[in-house]
Amino acid sequence: MTTSTLYLFCAAAPPIDYVAGAIEDAQARGWTVCLGLTPTAADWLRDHLGGLEALTGHPVRSAYRRPGEESMWPAPDVICFAPVTANSLNAWALGLTPSWPVGVVVEAVGKGTPMVAMPCVNQALAAHPQVDRSVAALREMGVTVLYGEGGWVPNPSGQGRPSAYPWHLALDAADLRLRQREADGQA
Repeated sequence: MTTSTLYLFCAAAPPIDYVAGAIEDAQARGWTVCLGLTPTAADWLRDHLGGLEALTGHPVRSAYRRPGEESMWPAPDVICFAPVTANSLNAWALGLTPSWPVGVVVEAVGKGTPMVAMPCVNQALAAHPQVDRSVAALREMGVTVLYGEGGWVPNPSGQGRPSAYPWHLALDAADLRLRQREADGQA
């Protein structure tokens, strides 16, 4: 059986404590999952990296490869960046590459890789005008951004419920992007 490859990228937001459940859900949907983390997210999960590598069957990545070093991951069919913080979202939209996962998605825009993003920002961060500009810019680039109705709705500062992060919405969108890619004959 051939499976499709999902790059699941996560930034340092509280829902990453529940990423194993999202990986298991993606695998149950037929995905081969490769987990990429921003450096801070990798630090937050440092005690769980071995278990996450065992779960995915791939090394968890958070840094660029050295020149000439081969990738240990298969090529992605879809990239899902969830949770994506305001910092990573804004950098991505502006074409900045402060971390390895953001560098990958910036480059993936140019490659035409299907992508999904679901922010995890509170109302105070969401009030900054750059967040809405970044969401709009990514959507113009063809990224499915699950933000607002039908996606992530910002909560008041300090009142988040990380266990209630709607991972299933991001995975549903990734499934849809894969079906669209297959329908277009790109898979």
